[in-house]
Amino acid sequence: MHRAASAGTMRSLPIAFIPLVFLACSRSEQQPSDTGTAPQAQANAGAPTPPSPMTFKLTSPAFQPNGSIPSKYTCEGSDTSPPLEWADVPAGAKSLALIVDDPDAPDPAKPQRTYVHWVVYNIQPGTTQLAENAAKSGLPTGAQNGSNDWKKQTYGGPCPPIGRHRYFFKLSALDTQLTDLNNPTKADLEKAMQGHIVGHTELVGTYEKAKK
Repeated sequence: MHRAASAGTMRSLPIAFIPLVFLACSRSEQQPSDTGTAPQAQANAGAPTPPSPMTFKLTSPAFQPNGSIPSKYTCEGSDTSPPLEWADVPAGAKSLALIVDDPDAPDPAKPQRTYVHWVVYNIQPGTTQLAENAAKSGLPTGAQNGSNDWKKQTYGGPCPPIGRHRYFFKLSALDTQLTDLNNPTKADLEKAMQGHIVGHTELVGTYEKAKK
């Protein structure tokens, strides 16, 4: 009796193992999807995160983006050029150019033209700012003024005849120095910059004359 029972038990063992083996294989195949992570994602889990790209940015300590420009920097004040600062100039830049203009002239409700307030070019790429009153006290070495719409080679502050106008401070990074320009207008400078812009940033301020 003992031997017969042993033989019967041995014959039943393979049948008992079949479901267990099938279950183990099934769990092994399902493991990646059970975790919700694809095999490729698991392989890349330890890879370093690539650095985020730098952002060419223009700011002013005198006013916030889309904020009101203090009267000091306008025709109602001392017409001083505002301080400007920038960071992360694109690699390969050989010079910077600044254009300040007002697309809301003469009336924001019915704009008819863009009025140019300041043109500066050949700013060295290592420069990171224009100090307050740079238009009168002196631009950084190498930088040159162009002509604004008052036909002057300097800064002319906001002086809107009606309503609140927007003033765009536009800074472009170029892959070249601009030569053979003589007091260029905005149009002259933009023509010379064609095909050479490697980066662009801008800051917008607003101004409305005090009510009298």
